Amino acid sequence: MGRAFEYRRAAKEKRWDKMSRVFPKLSKKITIAAKEGGPEADLNPALRTAIMNAKAQNMPKTNIDAAIKRAAGKDAAAYIETTYEGKGPHGVLVFVEAATDNTTRTVANVKSYFNKAGGGQVPNGSLEFMFSRKAVFEFEMPEGMELEEIELELIDSGLDEIEENEGTYYAYGEYTSFSDMAHKFEELNIDVKKAELQRIPTTPVEFTEEQMEEIEKMLDRMEEDEDVQAVYTNIA
Repeated sequence: MGRAFEYRRAAKEKRWDKMSRVFPKLSKKITIAAKEGGPEADLNPALRTAIMNAKAQNMPKTNIDAAIKRAAGKDAAAYIETTYEGKGPHGVLVFVEAATDNTTRTVANVKSYFNKAGGGQVPNGSLEFMFSRKAVFEFEMPEGMELEEIELELIDSGLDEIEENEGTYYAYGEYTSFSDMAHKFEELNIDVKKAELQRIPTTPVEFTEEQMEEIEKMLDRMEEDEDVQAVYTNIA
């Protein structure tokens, strides 16, 4: 249940509200990838993945093109990718990934989200061992292919396991295998809906509905922050 939690949680958000949150974050990912590896998607795997994830969220091509062009502009922001760790209501563990052009602003905001929820930020590295960093690929089963066939094809590329949730499949591998697995999916002509590096809790914890209400309020505030790219928890 824990591994697919972030996907199911995102799916619950209202469509327009979700788009208002996600599009700026996707644009930032595209800009960062284009600035670091060049604007040609065919030659830049990170950019290719960022574009694929943007398209999966129905982000218009004009927005994607604008994000790529922004990377080459003279006034392009120098984004820094950073992480923050902390504990929220009822002891929930939270790992935050951010991309910002102002770390002073971002760390102050993230710290306030923890504090207002009765928790607190902790030094980086304090909780990292509580999460495993994994390459995660979301896809639907292609016609004419069986799960066992896909597993055999992907295992040499670093696949650990494949899980199914409500008709959607999630392939997991070590984060160092991300490029190899992405290339293999392309070779197999399997349409990947989403691909990213995730932090999976090593010891998921269950919370009551009442506790989750408090936790969700804090997570929502974090996810609404324009600098925050992803939020991971140890929720089961």
